[in-house]
Parts: sequence; C-alpha cells; structure tokens
Amino acid sequence: MRETRVESWLELQELIFAESWNERLGRFRSDLVYRGENRAANELTTSLQRLGGPYADLERHLLRNFRKYAHRDAVPQETIWDWLALAKHHGLPTRLLDWTHSPYVGLHFATANPLLFGEDGAVWTVDYVRAAEHLPQRLRAVLDQEGSNSFTADMLVRAAGSLEELDRLADDEDFAVFYEPPSLDDRIVNQFAVFSLMSGAEVRLDRWLETKPDLAHRIVLPAELKWEVRDKLDQANVTERVLFPGLDGIAAWLTRHYSRRGP
Repeated sequence: MRETRVESWLELQELIFAESWNERLGRFRSDLVYRGENRAANELTTSLQRLGGPYADLERHLLRNFRKYAHRDAVPQETIWDWLALAKHHGLPTRLLDWTHSPYVGLHFATANPLLFGEDGAVWTVDYVRAAEHLPQRLRAVLDQEGSNSFTADMLVRAAGSLEELDRLADDEDFAVFYEPPSLDDRIVNQFAVFSLMSGAEVRLDRWLETKPDLAHRIVLPAELKWEVRDKLDQANVTERVLFPGLDGIAAWLTRHYSRRGP
C-alpha cells in the first residue's frame, strides 16, 4: 500500500486532490473517499471488531435489540441497511467504517483532538470506483443498472436483503461495499458521509486493501504540521460547529478553538 509522509500544507493539498481530473466530463470529480485518523498507527478496524469477543456472533443480536428498542419511525424505510446506518450513527458497534467524500472533513478528523497533536496523524484515501470492480456480479449489476459508483439502501436491498445474504455473495473472495447512508440528519449531510462494509463481520478493510495496493493511499500527517492544518481548517469553517450541528458541536469547537498551543 502506498504511504506518503507530507512535509507541508501545499504538498498535502496536492495529494488529497490527486487524480481528481475527469477527462470524460472535463471536470474535477474525484473517485476517492477519505478517512482521517488522529493517530497514524490506527488500523482500519470497525467498532464491532474493537468490541472484542465473538463479535461476529454478536452482530445480529446487537442489531436485533437496537431495532426492538428504537422508535418505530426512526428510519425512512424498513430495511437492514437503513437500520445499520442509524445504529452506526448513534454509536452502536457495527461492521461499518466512516468515510467522507470531502478531503477537508477527513483532515478535520485527523486533527480534531489537540491532546494528540504530539503524534502523527493520517488520512486514508480509497478509490471506491475501482474498488467496485471487485464486487460480485450480483452487486455489480445493480451499480451498472443505476449508472452509479456507490450504493444507497434501496440499491443494496435489491442485491441482498440481509447481512447474511450479503456475506454469501463473497463465495471465495471477499469484497468491500461503499454505501451512502440516508440523510438521517444534518450531521450526515454536512460530513458528506459514506460508509464501507465488508463481506463478513470479521473481514478487515486494511487487510483486504493490502492485496490491492493500487486502491489505497495512506497520507501521514506529521505532528509538527497538525497545528497549521487545524488552524487553516478552522478558518475555512471546517469545524465541529458545522460538522456536528447543535450545542454539542458548538461547545466542542469553542473548547478546541480557545485551547492554548503546547510547547
């Protein structure tokens, strides 16, 4: 897998917008999704995998009970993919990983915690359009019918009505699905959110990407560059106030904004 340690803000801009020119459209339209990590050493493990124990067996119990206790009108449609997105959105351990179509939102999450500014951060990028070339035919056919490069809940349910049905599509080769969740609230919209999910609760995206190194790039953000990146994102209004609308977001933004820079 490619890895680049950037040395400046300008080099960072070049990398996060690399290969975004679309010759066919004559426009800048990136095929990348982004994920920011406060620690460069963090692996691409899901919250379900970090739960520990027999998490693959626990997945269906977590979702079943979440659906049982949630409000009946909590999701726009009664599909497993809508419920999975809602559960992830509210902190339930799931096999979903958060990504964004916005490179600056990715950078925000790599620089959101001043307590970790003494450590290198990272932004992962994945070419989700080329990743779709590795999907099984049943999923690939849905994308082709829609002329799309990623899935919605409606599209996913046409190929698989449950997680178990999705997993069975893997056959002998795992795959990654990139799924744009329903606009449950302003947070999902403002973060330009997209989720990845693998063909099995135990399957790790980073290990899958190791077998396809041309799909991913890890951009390491040195600790000494984090303050500059953070301050410039704040001036560009990429802050908790925007990405987490509401009083909690305002409080988090103000707390960080008035924090003193350490030595």
